[in-house]
Amino acid sequence: MLTILGFAMIATFLVLIMMKKMSPIAALVLIPALFCVFVGKGAHLGDYVLDGVTDLAPTAAMLMFAIVYFGVMIDVGLFDPIVRGILKFCKADPMRIVVGTAVLAAIVSLDGDGSTTFMITVSAMYPLYKRLKMSLVVMTGVAAMANGVMNTLPWGGPTARAATALKLDASDIFVPMIPALLVGLLFVFVLSYVLGVRERRRLGVLTLDDVLEEEQETETVLVGSGGSGDGKVSMRKGAAAGTGGTGSGTDVPEGAGDSADPGDDDGFQGLDPNRETLRPKLYWFNALLTVSLLTAMIMEWLPIPVLFLIGAALALSVNFPHIPAQRARLAAHADNVLNVSGMVFAAAVFTGVLQGTGMVDQMAKWMVDVIPGSMGPHMALVTGLLSLPLTYFMSNDGFYFGVLPVLAEAGAAHGVTPLEMARASLVGQPLHMSSPLVPAVYVLVGMAKVEFGDHTKFVVKWAALTCLVILGAGMLFGII
Repeated sequence: MLTILGFAMIATFLVLIMMKKMSPIAALVLIPALFCVFVGKGAHLGDYVLDGVTDLAPTAAMLMFAIVYFGVMIDVGLFDPIVRGILKFCKADPMRIVVGTAVLAAIVSLDGDGSTTFMITVSAMYPLYKRLKMSLVVMTGVAAMANGVMNTLPWGGPTARAATALKLDASDIFVPMIPALLVGLLFVFVLSYVLGVRERRRLGVLTLDDVLEEEQETETVLVGSGGSGDGKVSMRKGAAAGTGGTGSGTDVPEGAGDSADPGDDDGFQGLDPNRETLRPKLYWFNALLTVSLLTAMIMEWLPIPVLFLIGAALALSVNFPHIPAQRARLAAHADNVLNVSGMVFAAAVFTGVLQGTGMVDQMAKWMVDVIPGSMGPHMALVTGLLSLPLTYFMSNDGFYFGVLPVLAEAGAAHGVTPLEMARASLVGQPLHMSSPLVPAVYVLVGMAKVEFGDHTKFVVKWAALTCLVILGAGMLFGII
């Protein structure tokens, strides 16, 4: 019964948010509360919620102060050179912009923290997507998939969890997986190219100078109407009108309309060379502070929440020594802080009920029990396939510490080594990074102003395909 209710709770949550019948925060709180009553443990709801909040409180604190820190770094111009470099490469070509998004997300993901990756990527690319009326779910989907592949880095979390759970060396798990992961990353880049071509067909191409002039002169004219479905955009300055062959609009990706409102254009705020918050004289201080912060995070010198708390305090104090200016910066980023921290604490209700009622344990046990005995010699393949739904519907901790040891024991009985099982368990990470139980995804959709349901509908199929590509490459290379 707990197994059925657990899957029903997750399915209800996903359906309601994808159909936009409830907001993610409301769904994360009300649905598990209702199912907790169904299970007959409504009297313990408070305990489950407090346990969940206690577990996720450090994550919420980390996100809050990380948003403040990187928000200040963006304000003072630390990332402006990166933004300009990417925009120079992109040349206002939608295809290059989408590929650039994937490349930037992959590079920034080297720090091992998804929230950091999404904050920097969205801050750099969001103004360009908005100005060109590109689909914002393409940006969030590509960033999430690139980060998901890179999340397998030994300091990213999953590899370390698998190594700990199976008492293995993290390098023995990760290093042999590099070829398969590189294939997965290459697939993300190819997919980005394909999605970018679709956007190019829909929108056309401008040069960067044209876009900057259009920003000031507001000379962009939308030609395609909702009734014609031709999806073309006519630009007065050297634009290439999107043809797409048939002009039927079939090349428009899901959620493309969410960024096509001409009255909702934020412009190139990140490129404004005259904004009052710029601190060019402190550039190298801010760069050194950021490198030191990321180094300390990777080396685990202090807990990540503590590092970002100290970093945010230093960044504010040095760049904005006057209290009114500090208050202004905090107020400027308050919306993002409140949105993300609210999502995290709401997710604490969901995870608290899943774990407290025993649903997650029963779901994991059922998944293991339904595996036919004949699949024993192929347990690495089974583990790779199971990693997709299980890391999406439960936390990495739940999967790696609760499910993987059971799967590994079953595999060992048929001669499958723990190393193969551990490597296979990493396959689902590109999909995991868009799970509603991953706090970083709320940073991504919140900063990009994308509905979580729209992001989910767009990214799930592509992320699952990326996972299968990695699994196929791992088997082809004899890694899994």
